[in-house]
Amino acid sequence: MMQYDLAIAYRVYPGISKSPAFYSTDKLALAELGLRSLRLALGDLRTRLYAILDGCPPEYEALVLRYFPAEHTEIVHRQRAGNAATFIEQLDYLLEQPHAEFVYFAEDDYLYRPGTLPRLLTFAEQHRDAHFLAPYDYPDYYQMPLHRGCLQMRYAAGYHWRSAGTACLTFLTRRSILQRTHTLWRTYAKGNFDASMWMALTKHAVFHPLRTVRSSIEAAIMAKAWLYGWRRILFGKRWMLWVPIPSMATHLERTTLAPGVDWEAVRQQVEAAYD
Repeated sequence: MMQYDLAIAYRVYPGISKSPAFYSTDKLALAELGLRSLRLALGDLRTRLYAILDGCPPEYEALVLRYFPAEHTEIVHRQRAGNAATFIEQLDYLLEQPHAEFVYFAEDDYLYRPGTLPRLLTFAEQHRDAHFLAPYDYPDYYQMPLHRGCLQMRYAAGYHWRSAGTACLTFLTRRSILQRTHTLWRTYAKGNFDASMWMALTKHAVFHPLRTVRSSIEAAIMAKAWLYGWRRILFGKRWMLWVPIPSMATHLERTTLAPGVDWEAVRQQVEAAYD
């Protein structure tokens, strides 16, 4: 059986949510930009891809296979299963696959800087407490009181790294860590928030809510962290989450682009690479 450096579970659906910075009325073009950039970001890593196509027309399968060879790719068709259900499918595929210890959750509306993702693996291999790594330096880290206090900093693999309390649902970890934490990730299908799951894992701010909660959304995140994760908060391991600075990738929502990077220039670089 062939072994890979990284197993990726990628999910895509054909609708557009909110207001993307690029291709705001053309989801196929937006998804292609994301896949192109993901392929370039992976560099020489040997990857096994599980592509979950949720209610997608046939051109999306052709799109995936344009950038990821069929012999290293499994296409999974679903009929509008929805966000939570496809995340659980990502979880199951990455848990059950035998091809790689490092696993990566990928969403369809991210833009990556070329050649960056091998640095995630390098950092994880070199640091025993690099349990989870998110490539997106989320603007909320600098704006929401909930994120105050994540002050651990390191320099490694050509990047500065900061500890974080939460992230989105695009991240890297080890399959062995996923096996130890999957019961919490499954609460996403029960209505838990992504930020709340992260807080139960990292234990960031959960014991001092009055210092950080300043809004109704922060209060809701804190409440769900305790509702779904109280056993893990009180008795479980504290897992570390790390984010690179500058950002290796950005969510493509126009109002939440990662700071410190010219994403228009990255888009042009990605598209020029395949001209």
